[in-house]
Amino acid sequence: MNVLTVVSHPRTNSFTFAIADRFMQGLRDAGHETELLDLHRSGFDPVLWEADEPDFSGKRKIYSPEVEAEMERMRKHDALAYIFPIWWYSMPAMLKGYIDRVWNNGFAYGSSKLHHRQVLWLGLAGASRDHFRKRNYDGMIERQLNVGMAGYAGIPNSRVEVMYDTFETTPGHHERLLSQAYRLGLHYAEIKGDAAHE
Repeated sequence: MNVLTVVSHPRTNSFTFAIADRFMQGLRDAGHETELLDLHRSGFDPVLWEADEPDFSGKRKIYSPEVEAEMERMRKHDALAYIFPIWWYSMPAMLKGYIDRVWNNGFAYGSSKLHHRQVLWLGLAGASRDHFRKRNYDGMIERQLNVGMAGYAGIPNSRVEVMYDTFETTPGHHERLLSQAYRLGLHYAEIKGDAAHE
């Protein structure tokens, strides 16, 4: 597979980027190709402007040059991975803005759907699994990403993986999470997503 790996974090020395590096190493070791899109360092503007809201009734929509370039980048890959910290029980504003602008009407939904067959959403959470499950935050995130986004955009195989307790300092904990990220890359083709079309 050719996987577009999109990372959203303001700091390159963050654990998010360490996880992304290990994940991509797993992809490469499994024989996949991958391209890293670092949303912050790429200079991507997450703000949706009028240029990216073309007439919904038009057959051929033309978006801003920046968004057209990102759509073309997506067309070159047959699978996707998004790696990000979970802030306020959701994705960061930078990544949400990217989705808003690039997964646009006429490209990802509406008259056309995404051609990608698989997507992995890999979120890093500072809180524990019990904290998330107490109020079903994990279920909320999974439904939003698997059903409300991937399913709506036509991706049949969507999976959410949450890495919990990223602030934990117990010896070996971070290395276990890094090993988990590597395995997710190594076995990316085998990942079976949750139902995206409920």
